[in-house]
Amino acid sequence: MNRLWFTVQPLLALAAATPLLAQGFAFETKQQDPSRYRPPGLKILSQRAVPYGEEVLGVYAIRDAEDIEEGKRVKVWHEKGADLKVRNETIRCDTTNPMRITSTGSQMLMLELNPGGAVAPHNLESHLIWWAACVPDLAGKDPNSLQAEALKLGYSGMKIERSHSLPGNPR
Repeated sequence: MNRLWFTVQPLLALAAATPLLAQGFAFETKQQDPSRYRPPGLKILSQRAVPYGEEVLGVYAIRDAEDIEEGKRVKVWHEKGADLKVRNETIRCDTTNPMRITSTGSQMLMLELNPGGAVAPHNLESHLIWWAACVPDLAGKDPNSLQAEALKLGYSGMKIERSHSLPGNPR
């Protein structure tokens, strides 16, 4: 009987706590509004209404990346309704190889960019983040309207954009 009780007792404790844990997790992920927790200094780059709420893309905590020449470290804030993702990213601002380095959670993505070139829906987020990190005064402006600024800064606007995907979480 004692042996059975020692086996059943932890299971009973877990079963008793499960409704409380589930309720707590549901509260944290389903009922909270991420806009209430936006960090100070968040630069909103795009904001639009979607059927399930609001979609917001922003950056904050932009700082120099000491280990990368002309590099920046940035936190990317992405709200979609009640869902929130915050990613740490690295941006290269140099004129020879402008780049955004990010993660999908299972892959590291290295996105070679063409500041001053054509921007379409598939690369708009990358260009908004790049401009916010590298030229903060132009944060949130339509990247398609910044060709003259890119040329003044030394970018040709003629680079071919490429995407490199590496397996594994970089951090």
